[in-house]
Amino acid sequence: MDEHLLLELEGLVVSRENRSVLNDINFKLKEGEVVALVGPNGSGKTTFIESCTGIIPFTEGSLSYYSKLNEKIIIRNKDGRNSNIPQIGLTLQNDGICGEETVEEKLLTVLNMVDEGENSHLIDSILSDWGLYHRKSNRVSQLSGGLKRRLSVLSGLCPAIFSLHPIVVLLDEPSEGLDDEACNILTNWIRTIASRGNGIIFTSHDSHLIKCADRIIKLEENKPIAESSGISSGAIVTMVESELVARQVSINSLINWTIKMELRNPIDTINRLTPALVALFISFSLIGNINYETIDNQIISLLILLPAFITCIISPALISRFSEADCGKWWYINLGTKFRPISSFIGASLLLPLPLTYLSWIILIGDKSELYSNEVLTWLWLPALCMLDLAIASSALHFLVSDLQRSQASSASLLLIFLVWPFLELSEALSSIMANGMSFSLELGSPLISCLFASLISSLVWLVAVFLPDA
Repeated sequence: MDEHLLLELEGLVVSRENRSVLNDINFKLKEGEVVALVGPNGSGKTTFIESCTGIIPFTEGSLSYYSKLNEKIIIRNKDGRNSNIPQIGLTLQNDGICGEETVEEKLLTVLNMVDEGENSHLIDSILSDWGLYHRKSNRVSQLSGGLKRRLSVLSGLCPAIFSLHPIVVLLDEPSEGLDDEACNILTNWIRTIASRGNGIIFTSHDSHLIKCADRIIKLEENKPIAESSGISSGAIVTMVESELVARQVSINSLINWTIKMELRNPIDTINRLTPALVALFISFSLIGNINYETIDNQIISLLILLPAFITCIISPALISRFSEADCGKWWYINLGTKFRPISSFIGASLLLPLPLTYLSWIILIGDKSELYSNEVLTWLWLPALCMLDLAIASSALHFLVSDLQRSQASSASLLLIFLVWPFLELSEALSSIMANGMSFSLELGSPLISCLFASLISSLVWLVAVFLPDA
């Protein structure tokens, strides 16, 4: 009977800045196998782990995972990503945890579960094993470096504990920052998880941890990989039974996580709302005492929509949360190609444009509404609703720029200039409604066509920003 594989790298070549980091790597991971990657700093150990996640481009070669039926699924090759990885356990070198999460929330996110009470004793049990139970309600930012690393390692191991079938576990320098007690726990848990059929790959400089491996792969720059047998040391320990079933991290996981983080610390709402309100009150101070009959409707409509536009183009707080400790990389690895589109939606200003547009109308127009069509308040929601397309496009552009090496460069501001066009189209639509009421005419310049045109431009910008990086 053929051995059951979990992962395979074939002819892998990875280059960074015209330098070959990994060259012609052929590697297979079997069920129940523990593999240690060793070598000096800069030899490509982390690149090897990232190659197994499918997030970095390949110069040559391919990455494949195997299904429960031993079917080979190509995840990435030199032409790009072909599929998303299945459920894995993952510990990044830089933890991949946002400081606003609590210890318990991180484990529930990793397991893609909502705490339903009856399962809390299982979470409590594994937290106790790692000395984290007394801190389960604390935010990660309140933990010491050692406890934070314990949580990161535990988060990488948990999916394998509660999976119904063997999965791949990738651990990048898991013993870094751990004390001797935690390293012993890690060694025993690795052997126990492997005994259940899971395959584990870890990088390390720790000679004690390396001894628990079945195979040792040594990486050195400009040299072929050298493979040797390990000692497979470590004890099989008692773990919680799999009463829980871990599910693959999903879009709903990210949505729920984002909502929790914003409710706990509403920096996104405050960062958007403050400059919008400042702009609104400046506009009121400028035109409050002017005869409105002498002002062009186009100017009034621009000022009414300006606060909503400002909230749309401000960089999402989600970007700064993702940048913390490679938190975004963790989500990107787990969600794959779904990460960019969903991030652009949940990072956009979707709640503020509509109420701000009506607030602008009340403050700027007030008792002068008789100067304009009676249909304005009835249809004011239309340009405000189309502003949501602009907000999503703006969010996508910010995420695109955040991936660049110089994310603070002026390119961010230059890219946002594209969104002035749909904003002007929406102000033109509102100006027309203010002057003549709502029209369902399909002629160029009618409110309906202007709104549709603005949404079309925003959608095209979104498509380019979201799918261009993965093309």
